[in-house]
Formats: sequence, C-alpha cells, structure tokens
Amino acid sequence: MSGVPGSAYAGIRVGVLALLWGSTFLWIKLALDGLSPVQVTLVRCALGTLTLAALLLAGRRRLPQGGATWRHIAVAAFFCNALPFGLFSVGEQTVDSGVAGVLNATTPLWSVLIGLAIGTERGLRPVRLAGLLLGFAGVLLIFAPWQQSGLASWGALAIVGAAASYAIGFAYMGHHLVGKGIPTISLSTAQLLAATGLTTLMVPVGGLDTVHVQPKALIAVVVLGIFATGITFHLTYRIIADEGATNAATVGYLLPVVSVGLGAVVLDEAFSLRVAAGMVVVLVGVGMTRRQKRASAPNTTETPEGSALTIVEAPQHAEQDALK
Repeated sequence: MSGVPGSAYAGIRVGVLALLWGSTFLWIKLALDGLSPVQVTLVRCALGTLTLAALLLAGRRRLPQGGATWRHIAVAAFFCNALPFGLFSVGEQTVDSGVAGVLNATTPLWSVLIGLAIGTERGLRPVRLAGLLLGFAGVLLIFAPWQQSGLASWGALAIVGAAASYAIGFAYMGHHLVGKGIPTISLSTAQLLAATGLTTLMVPVGGLDTVHVQPKALIAVVVLGIFATGITFHLTYRIIADEGATNAATVGYLLPVVSVGLGAVVLDEAFSLRVAAGMVVVLVGVGMTRRQKRASAPNTTETPEGSALTIVEAPQHAEQDALK
C-alpha cells in the first residue's frame, strides 16, 4: 500500500484480521444449517490446508522434515485445530455465535492455569491473580446457572472446552515447534494437514450424515476454511513477524466484539445485558493477567485469543526470514 503511513497500514491489517477471525463463529453457525459438526470441521481443515499449501508452493517452501517434528505437529494439530474446531461446531448447535465468541475469549485464562499446573507460571502477582479470578467470574456471569435462562448447557461447556484446548495447543506449540528454525508457513500448513487427517478419523462417528446441499451452508464453510482458517493463520504470523506479538495481541480483544456484532446483525441473535457485562468482565480479567506478564517476559507465550488468538513471541528477524 504505497502512500499509506506505516501505522495506518498496521491498523488496517489488524482490523482485517479481527474481522476474519471474529467472523469464524458466524460462518460455523451458517455452515451447520447443512452440515454436521464433523463435516464442518473436516471441510474447514481441508480447505485451510489447501489454502496454506498454495502459499507454501508460491513461496517455494517445503513441509517440515523428521518424524519427531511431525509427532509434535500431530499433537499441536489435535489440541489447536481438530479438537477445538470440532467442539466449536458441536457447541454452536445450541449456543449463539456471539456468545461462542465471548466464551472463546477465556483462552488466555486457561493458559495461566495450565502454566501454573506445569510450572511455567510461578508466584502469580496479586494483579494477575485478581485478573484470573475476575475473568472466571465473568464466565460464571455469562453462564448464570442460577437462572433458568442461563447458558449452562453441554453446548456452552463444549465451547469453553475448545478455549481450554487452544490454550493447551498453543503452550505445546510454543515449547516444541516455534523458534526451531522451521518456516512458520511450513508449520502452519503441516499442522492443518495433520488436523485434516485426525478429523477424517472421526468421519465414521458423525461425518456420514446426509448433507443438505444449501448454497448458504456451502458458501459459509468455504469462507470458513479459506479465509477464517487458512488466510487468518498466515496473516496472524505475518503481523507477528512485522510488528511483534505485543502489537498483534490487540486483535484478541476485538474478536468477541466482532462475533457479537455479526451475530446480532446477520443472525438477529439476542444479546442480553448480563452476557454483555460478562464479556466486559472477562476481557478486563484477561487484560490484568497479561499486563505484567508482557512487561516481565518479552519472549513468552501470550494468549489474548479470543480462537482464538494466541501469539507466540519469537525473534522477529527469524520470523521475517521464515515468512518471506
């Protein structure tokens, strides 16, 4: 974009990424009108793989080599792609797309808990501990189990499980895959390829249902796979390479807003004041858990995602070389 200031260009890219990623929940909801959750997940992974494979070939890159690397990729694909993608599709059968986006914003909270469990998070400072408790209080406010109209259901629990799965997957990727000298586009393509294979194994369970060929559902799953999965993965890491993880992390706070807005405008989904308050509480809690972590540990795993956006900080020159 010649003639566009760098800061404005960066803002445009962040806005495009937030719109693409935040729209994921809308496309899932529309795709479920004609496809089963397993079918949505499989097509999404397959189209995302084809999209990234095209970028891989265009950049004259190759898939990673070595059995050990592929074993790590398979684990990351399960927790970061196959499982959460499937859980989101299952959950959105009964949960509004906007609420799904809000619940997905709990990913960084789960990351802190996982860090405490595996020892990477030690001695939480009071502000971060308060943020963790506040964040889960926001989730409780959204679920409202004390009300008959609350969201406490298997569908909502599936979405929370997807957010927790993202946190596990991102922590695993940060430890075993990122920063190992493998181009990011190679890792992303390989990971979605592995996720496609894992999801294919689930076809006998829920993927043989009759497909109701409806243009709306087919268009939705194509957009979901190409743009909200493949392009989004690549764009995220390009922003990280060019601007660093801290700047890219701001996208995570926009995702619930985008998902809620699209759900209300496109699907006419109701959005109660209680859920809105819960969203604000969750995002404030997330901000509190990230603030001191970002300042004290620049080379760390940051998970502001709302699916979802977790960002792994890496030396920027290495990422730029990998993505060129």
